[in-house]
Amino acid sequence: MSERQPTNQSDATSYPRLAARTQRFTLGIPRNLTVSPDGATVRFIRTPDGVTAQGQLWEYDVATGTESLLVDPVALLGEDGEQLSPEERSRRERSREGTGGLVGYDVDKTGRWACFTLSGQLWAVHLGARAVHSLASVGAVIDPRLDPTGRLIAYASGGALRVIGVNGQDERALVTPESDTEVWGQAEFIAAEEMERFRGFWWAPDGRSLLVERFDDANVQTWHIADPEHPERTPVARRYPAAGTPNSDVTLWHVDLEGNRTEIRWDRAAYEYLGRVSWTPDGEPVIQVLSRDQKSSQILSVDVASGRTNVLREPTDPAWVELNAGPRLAPGGVLVSVEDHEGWRRVLVDGSPITPDGWQVRGIVDVFEDCVVATASQEPVEVQVVRFGFDGTVTPVTEGAAVHNAVIGGPTTVITRSALEAVGTTVMVHREGAEPAPIAVVSEAPPHQPEVRMLLAGKHELRTAVLFPRDHQLGSAKLPVLMDPYGGPHGQRVVASARAFLEAQWLADQGFCVIVCDGRGTPGRGHAFERSILEDFAGVTLDDQVDAVAAVAQAYPDDVDTSRVGITGWSYGGYLAALAVLRRPDVFHAAVAGAPVTEWRLYDTCYTERYLGDPRAVPEVYDRNSLLPLAPALERPLMIIHGLADDNVVAAHTLQLSSALLAAGRPHTVLPLSGVTHMTPQEVVAENLKLLQVAFLKDALGV
Repeated sequence: MSERQPTNQSDATSYPRLAARTQRFTLGIPRNLTVSPDGATVRFIRTPDGVTAQGQLWEYDVATGTESLLVDPVALLGEDGEQLSPEERSRRERSREGTGGLVGYDVDKTGRWACFTLSGQLWAVHLGARAVHSLASVGAVIDPRLDPTGRLIAYASGGALRVIGVNGQDERALVTPESDTEVWGQAEFIAAEEMERFRGFWWAPDGRSLLVERFDDANVQTWHIADPEHPERTPVARRYPAAGTPNSDVTLWHVDLEGNRTEIRWDRAAYEYLGRVSWTPDGEPVIQVLSRDQKSSQILSVDVASGRTNVLREPTDPAWVELNAGPRLAPGGVLVSVEDHEGWRRVLVDGSPITPDGWQVRGIVDVFEDCVVATASQEPVEVQVVRFGFDGTVTPVTEGAAVHNAVIGGPTTVITRSALEAVGTTVMVHREGAEPAPIAVVSEAPPHQPEVRMLLAGKHELRTAVLFPRDHQLGSAKLPVLMDPYGGPHGQRVVASARAFLEAQWLADQGFCVIVCDGRGTPGRGHAFERSILEDFAGVTLDDQVDAVAAVAQAYPDDVDTSRVGITGWSYGGYLAALAVLRRPDVFHAAVAGAPVTEWRLYDTCYTERYLGDPRAVPEVYDRNSLLPLAPALERPLMIIHGLADDNVVAAHTLQLSSALLAAGRPHTVLPLSGVTHMTPQEVVAENLKLLQVAFLKDALGV
């Protein structure tokens, strides 16, 4: 691993400023790695250093171990800089993408061409000649994809799906919208925000047709996101499917290069959500659809000529079916899926598990004729790369207390690793018959190394990280406690990666014992652990944070002052922080709640209904989990922070809670952030925001 020392940073530069400037020290780490089918070339996006948020496209020659720059966005755009369309900004918000320049690319199966979008334009790279040229695309380009044969590029723009030759010729629309609420070739809001499906079209292996999503938002309610700092500006209209209200009308179509289309048919009345789409190399697509209540699902094969589908599997769950890695057909035609089975998340081949008890599968790396390479965990804080044979054999590829991932092409595997013993990520190229070789990491070196103590809290053995000030001597003084959870579904915070605790260590160095606890509902612990939160966010997730406080106090009785406990969090963590001081003021004495969901009826359909049901059918569940009825109980200091441009957890959440608190005569602090979305990437804003939170907590807890 190669890491540069901080550049142009004085000792006076605060950690929050450095974290914002370096995007939590992730800039400069290779990402979006792909390996050519012959294993000879690795391509990736990397920023030029650890402080410049402009992704470049790089190529690594496996035989020689040399890197070369393929695409530099600054050289292409010059002084004009990057301009993003509203659609692209929304897409990046959904994927939590904070960088600029190249944020994605695609390479055809022949290895001749790559394509990408930059500042709304379409660009192609002839990889052999290393020639980059712009193509005469129409409108603002979204998600360009090469056909596998390397002849055409498809892209979404203006609600249409369009194609163009790699030589820039024969640009045309394949399908176009018939109304201003209809969109082709893009993932609807719910798919991108809650299903981790960001794509809206998929090429056939022969490059002669595509599967294309069409969605229509005509029935989705319109919300308006205003900019109070600029009252002269018209509020932005957003289609937002809140819990209990209509979703986008989503269909899937087979579209050929002449624009002829056939609708792919399934029981959409019973299975409203299009969850996963894959097109196997032999040309047979597999899709997964999901019911509105998410208790039942179907995995379907698709006959593209007729549009008919055939049921391959029907996963069900009394709580909810988790959308895991997309089901696909392996070479030879067997169905490979990742499903919850007998308490464990497993790889299934034609419905039979090939992963044994003790392994929680996280994702699929690649599928072969005789095995599946997956990421999986035995200890929840670690993630390993493992080869699971169809014959039941288990061969770990990685080991040690770390978080690993991998990409594979031919005889070459690239493994990324982040561990607790040192802050940083390694990216190693493993080729059969050769010594592993590194791809350079040029991230900034952080100003401190977290000192993390791990423990198991309470009867549920909650994975919990404890951090003291680095100059604290155990037994020397009792410190105030600061809980720093996310605490909700899909949000694992306690992992064997030092970078995950950089901010927690900085908070501890301000004079706190910082506790990070993954309670029930967080991933990596199995079916029962995750489903414990069904219909009960407010009870289960808060109880687990209370248990974590007690466990740390028991483990460090001379170092923890439980009469001074604060809690801070963002998004679900913000909900949990506000809930803590409202419901358990006996344990929690101050809270900072960032972008909190305060009333679940205001949050989106797919996420909220998965855990709490339909508010029209079970209003009492929503009442139990809302913060608004608890407002009269506030007796502890509470700061609420919200970005006024947030289109995920809209500012109405904070405004409604503040109104309820005011009506009850309960003092509190509200910090509105003008122009800020659910992310806060602005360097100065992020720094001052964090400093204000710490000052508030110190004052409230008497630090």
